[in-house]
Amino acid sequence: MRPRATRSQVLAGVLCGLLGFALVVQVRQSGQDELSSLRQDDLVRLLDEVTVRAEQLEGEVSRLQRSRDELESGTGQAQAALEVAQRRAESEGILSGRLPAQGPGVQIEVSDPGARLRAAKLFNVLEELRNAGAEAVQVNGVRLVTSSAFVDTDAGIAVDGQVLSSPYRWTAIGDPATLDRALEIPGGGLAQIRTDGATAATTREDVVVVDAVVELSEPRFARPDESDG
Repeated sequence: MRPRATRSQVLAGVLCGLLGFALVVQVRQSGQDELSSLRQDDLVRLLDEVTVRAEQLEGEVSRLQRSRDELESGTGQAQAALEVAQRRAESEGILSGRLPAQGPGVQIEVSDPGARLRAAKLFNVLEELRNAGAEAVQVNGVRLVTSSAFVDTDAGIAVDGQVLSSPYRWTAIGDPATLDRALEIPGGGLAQIRTDGATAATTREDVVVVDAVVELSEPRFARPDESDG
């Protein structure tokens, strides 16, 4: 059971409540008395000070909002610039052969069991693929780039120092229909290969993978042009 309050405790509580109420009334009355005791000029000056302070606070809010907007805009611009740089790096990496790639394209298989073909015939195939818009090409696991060259050797046809052997399996990324038509034009690369006694077949694919990559060497003589002109 809870102990019952005595009469003296109740009386003390009532007195405390009355005292608190009296203090609140006194504070409010004091504030009103202070304002009522001010002269008209003082009241006008006080109103002006309050107005100026309010305007200062509004200006500070506006400045902070502008800073926030600038930071948000700067963050967005930086993110957009970063995304553009990443896309450019990926594009350059694919075109230069440093990065693997995948996409629509064609698979080509050239079979030359009699070893009748010469390097120039395979180079013609590469040129026709490039002219038709191929963005990434490999043959027998060798990535073909702008500096790639097919040469005839005693061991057979070589490209970029690697000897190839029949069948020559090509993978090219680009528009499948365009690549296929370019390869099959009369007198074109595949037609010449067939004329020499080899066989060639092209397959259009929704997705092909070019996973061979090249390691780019540092230039020995060339340097960036840092002149203003």
